[in-house]
Amino acid sequence: MSDPTRTARRTVLAAGAVALTGGALAACGSSSEKPASEAGTGSTPRDAGSSPGSSAGGAALVKSSAVPVGGGTVLKEQKLVVTQPTAGSFRCFTAVCPHQGCLVNKVENGSIDCPCHGSKFEIRDGAVAKGPAATGLAEKKIVVSPGGEISLA
Repeated sequence: MSDPTRTARRTVLAAGAVALTGGALAACGSSSEKPASEAGTGSTPRDAGSSPGSSAGGAALVKSSAVPVGGGTVLKEQKLVVTQPTAGSFRCFTAVCPHQGCLVNKVENGSIDCPCHGSKFEIRDGAVAKGPAATGLAEKKIVVSPGGEISLA
């Protein structure tokens, strides 16, 4: 026979865990977002202080002129990477490596590179080019203004 007190305690603990997990997931957003425009020579990470605006929807992340064709720009503070696989085609991905949560640190030779364990991701779609990461970088929806400002949609 089961102890009713123990069963009630387990129910309360399970409900608390579900509530905490739900809040954390809501803060993360969706990983199924697609870019608004199709999407690079290498680049180094940029601090948010050197990019216009913040990562809030609609605020400018970076100027399109700061994203090299065939490369990309890592926005450390926003935890994003913006790439330009071909001229005029921009993509945006999370800069958080799905392997163990390290931030990618550079974009060069057509890949987005993670310094922690050597994972590499394709600049055109964020797919894994070299493990140990088993999944690609999550895409973020972006818009490019006529003035060349790239923002989250």
